[in-house]
Amino acid sequence: MIAGPRPWLSVVGIGDDGLDGLSPAARATVADAELLVGGARHQAMVADSAAERLTWIGGPDATMDAIERRRGGRVVVLASGDPMWFGAGATLARRFAPAEMQILPAPGAFSLAAAAMGWALAEVETLSVHGRPLESLKLFLCPGARLLVLSRDGDSAAEVAALLCACGFGPSELTVLEHLGGPRARRHDGTAQSWDRPRGADLNTLAIVCRPGPEARLYSTAPGLPDEAFAHDGQLTKREVRALTLAALAPLPGQVLWDVGAGAGSVAIEWLRATPRTRPAGGRAARAIAVESDARRCAVMGGNAAALGVPKLEIVHGEAPAALAGLDSPNSVFVGGGLTRPGLLESCWRALAAGGRLVANAVSIEGAARLADFRSENGGDLIRLAVARADALGRFTGFRPLLEVVQYIGIKPGIQP
Repeated sequence: MIAGPRPWLSVVGIGDDGLDGLSPAARATVADAELLVGGARHQAMVADSAAERLTWIGGPDATMDAIERRRGGRVVVLASGDPMWFGAGATLARRFAPAEMQILPAPGAFSLAAAAMGWALAEVETLSVHGRPLESLKLFLCPGARLLVLSRDGDSAAEVAALLCACGFGPSELTVLEHLGGPRARRHDGTAQSWDRPRGADLNTLAIVCRPGPEARLYSTAPGLPDEAFAHDGQLTKREVRALTLAALAPLPGQVLWDVGAGAGSVAIEWLRATPRTRPAGGRAARAIAVESDARRCAVMGGNAAALGVPKLEIVHGEAPAALAGLDSPNSVFVGGGLTRPGLLESCWRALAAGGRLVANAVSIEGAARLADFRSENGGDLIRLAVARADALGRFTGFRPLLEVVQYIGIKPGIQP
């Protein structure tokens, strides 16, 4: 029997109480290190060590390259709290095999914050604005929701309070928990709409109880947001058709969507909202790439994505099919505009991963004919969607039909990777 690699890389979680808070096993691992890796704050907590030092400089990749060059030595990485939750341990685990590593966690910021607030951690959304767009919090704002948020720095509380007020959640309860687990631990309580505290400590976690005010607009993550949720110039997949389109695209964690001829970006945005947190192994979040030839629509689309809590929408300004070259292979493709352009559907079909879905909507006779021809060559289903909305007819009310939509749904042969 051939033995596998032995752990040479240790990741030790360390709290604000420093070495005093470590288990005996963790303290022994730190004391035995040949190389200590970590930020300046953590390095200062281990002042007496004779180990060689390496700080996180030049970005994570450069530091991990330096760690790899020491493979086989006794390397210890110092990380905050639980290294596998928004921490260095999760980053390192994507680079090094589990058999090469040992993870020694300490109580993390979320556990300490939940304990300080008396909240059940399983009933709380755990988020971060450290290195992530603040707008991503908007996706999780709903009445009564409890959020724990890792801050970027001491300004984060005021910035989050302003965001809550702008979204109509000014009455939300906001607590800043500084230096959790250490001798300098402090908390500040208030509401978003009355928040006037000066800049606090950079090391802090926010606890939020979401309370909507009368002007709050509450949006579900279920497909079919109201049309007025999007800024647009008329190029918008209408609510009822959009909900059916998202159902046909079948969003799944970790998958990639191309939204071709994206217009206001409504389909791509709702794809991202449908899979906000769940990730398959490897840590890949769902992605959406919106391709649009009109620069003004691209700008509007970016605003829509930020307003609806998915600022990570990737926008490509260009005309398909040429603009599709070099993009990551999609698991699903939606063609909402320009489908009569020569070669567009064929380019999307070729790029689509095995088992992936191509969905295309047509409102013109020419577009419907193009979908019928494509179906005859590649198989799939054609559906006609007819929607009518009640509207005023003088003193009375009647149904006004929207343009009928012919929808193509095709699944490429093979099995999803």
